[in-house]
Amino acid sequence: MTLIEKARKGIITEEMEVVAEYEGLDPGFVCDGIARGNIVIPKNRLRDFENIRGIGRGLRTKVNANIGSSPYHMDVEEELRKLGAAVEYGADSVMDLSLGRKLIEIRRRVLDASSVMVGTVPIYQTAFELSLKKRVITDMTIDDFLSTVEKQAREGVDFMTIHAGVNLNALHALETDRRVLDVVSRGGSFLIAWMRKNRRESPLFEFYDDILDVLASYDVTISLGDGMRPGATADATDRAQITELVTLGELAQRAWDKGVQVMIEGPGHVPLQMIEENIRLQKSLTHDAPFYVLGPLVTDIASGYDHIAGAIGGTLAAYYGADFLCYVTPAEHLRLPTVEHVREGVIASKIAAHAADLAKGMRYAREMDDKMSRARKDLDWKTQIEMSINPRKAKALRDSSEIGQDEVCTMCGEFCAIKTIKDAGL
Repeated sequence: MTLIEKARKGIITEEMEVVAEYEGLDPGFVCDGIARGNIVIPKNRLRDFENIRGIGRGLRTKVNANIGSSPYHMDVEEELRKLGAAVEYGADSVMDLSLGRKLIEIRRRVLDASSVMVGTVPIYQTAFELSLKKRVITDMTIDDFLSTVEKQAREGVDFMTIHAGVNLNALHALETDRRVLDVVSRGGSFLIAWMRKNRRESPLFEFYDDILDVLASYDVTISLGDGMRPGATADATDRAQITELVTLGELAQRAWDKGVQVMIEGPGHVPLQMIEENIRLQKSLTHDAPFYVLGPLVTDIASGYDHIAGAIGGTLAAYYGADFLCYVTPAEHLRLPTVEHVREGVIASKIAAHAADLAKGMRYAREMDDKMSRARKDLDWKTQIEMSINPRKAKALRDSSEIGQDEVCTMCGEFCAIKTIKDAGL
């Protein structure tokens, strides 16, 4: 039985108990959420790792970090350092999006080294392997794709992005309601190109049940990809995006029927005023499946600072019900991220996730903020540093102060408001 099938029978597994303990919840709550499809625990039945996490309704907002090589830059050790940085600063999962001749080696090393769940986008490997055979993505057969899914599942991948909602209906919506920036999803663009050349339905949609059978056999969670996500704020919530979203709701139900856990992926570039309606639409159309959003970025002009634009959108998205934030790094739209870019991206998304959880009244977030506030009242610099989302940076800034280890800091010095009140005996 898969995890969701066990949950439907009321069987509480070790994974459910681990998640419940981390969240401070009753294991029965987690079991019920999985049975309903509101919660997922992405974990391949062949893989063991330390930090098992749940994603979904009533749980802490989780953060994913994308890593992986490009055909222009393949450094296995660098990708492992990115993994290390992501986990150190609090990522709950990583996705290996590698392309290039070392992609299999990188994925296997990441799976071996990762203490968190690992996701992939199998059509990337399919496209690259076709190119090695002097074939193009529009030559892909369903057997090519299923072979990749099977290989990655056998290696232990915990969740996979499958763009099964990019079908002829979505393509028609795109063609009849043109966008400023057509398709920015790599997987989505592959399937659009495939359908336009072959003039038939996408194989990922047509043979969706076959894909589910492979995933179910390894208990791999499906993350239904948003190949029509807007890559420009002007395109947000358009017909192509919503057409795909309706299909994703139908595909989610079919996955549950097959005993496969489901997440839904979402945009993308969304202006601030549209974020709430995007989350509510997703939750309504996909039966409250866990929602996994990229950002969303609230403006298109933040190149070099897209991690900030994504954190702004991610905070609001998580507050309104998004369950899983895919980080954005400062390198977004510009280059392959470095280790430092990964670190900055994770920290920005962790701040967003925490801020949303605090606003939603989650106890862990309130306790963390209150502990920091009490440390500030006590001018307890050691605890302030420990409670910081990036203690290393907080300590470096404090240590660089001209006052050094004095009670106050260089901002106010002897005129510190907290010290003044403390000295007044309040």
